Amino acid sequence: MDVLSDVISALRVGRPGSERVEWYSPWSQRFADQPGTAGFLVVLQGTCWLIEEASPPVRLDPGDLVFSPQGNGYALADSADTFLIGQSKATSVPRHAVGRADGAEPPTRDPGGRPHAVTLCGGYRLAPHPLHPLLRELPATIHIPARPGRHPELRAAVDMLGAELDSRRRPGTDALVAVLLDMLLLCSLRAWFEEHRDTGTAANWGAALADPGLSTALNAIHDNPAHPWTVQELADKARMSRATLSRRFTILIRQSPLAYLTWWRMNLAAQLLETEPSAPLAAVASRVGYTSEFAFATAFKRHFDLSPGRYRRRATAPPHEQPGPPGQ
Repeated sequence: MDVLSDVISALRVGRPGSERVEWYSPWSQRFADQPGTAGFLVVLQGTCWLIEEASPPVRLDPGDLVFSPQGNGYALADSADTFLIGQSKATSVPRHAVGRADGAEPPTRDPGGRPHAVTLCGGYRLAPHPLHPLLRELPATIHIPARPGRHPELRAAVDMLGAELDSRRRPGTDALVAVLLDMLLLCSLRAWFEEHRDTGTAANWGAALADPGLSTALNAIHDNPAHPWTVQELADKARMSRATLSRRFTILIRQSPLAYLTWWRMNLAAQLLETEPSAPLAAVASRVGYTSEFAFATAFKRHFDLSPGRYRRRATAPPHEQPGPPGQ
């Protein structure tokens, strides 16, 4: 599996949620932080304004997408002036359809008029183990404007989601919406990295994915994490010297090739312990490249400050019995 697909598969848990919302003027809405989630918003009709405390307001047009990779809050309004006047009265509600925090509903009904804007809101719950550095280096809020001819697969996902949620419920809607939400997440991140690659403004991981040699080495690790990789093997795959691969890896990934391999293996192991509670520890160890259960347990405890067995018991315990994230 390639790097981005692997990262997305490992980060989210459960089914994503979504909701189509109509907004009637004048309106403004502040959305609370939701740690442990990733959320998005797509403008289907009309226009609105994205407002964040440390940035100037940004106009959102039909097809524009906003993505919050770590659940950071923001505000929306029909205009910047409306928000500034009414911000103290704004109701704090989550923007994702993964569970409302306070039961509040946005102002979505006005029998006497047409909506000023229609948005598609959605969200994903994130796995409790550490967020992948590819996502950690993303901005708190990402805005991907709809540009003619750019990112056709993203536009297709938006159009299909809008059509499914705009119509009466048809057979297969629930399954199709879940697939389309995954497609929207992947296409959004791909579009973001491509935009910054093309403008030469990609950060560390964006630059690594755009580098043919590094991306080849990374995909080799993700395609077969159990393989006993050496730096020389990865360098051969990337068609560069060991020294060049190690230098580029350390500069952009902030880890050596083998340190990143170990980091990824440990996070894969954590995912397996959570999702396959009956799998023997020896089987988990083998699937992440360890022939010795003892060596695996030692590496896992060094990484998470918990033994694999204790991590599994904590991860699979009922919510009211879970004491907190690993390592705390």
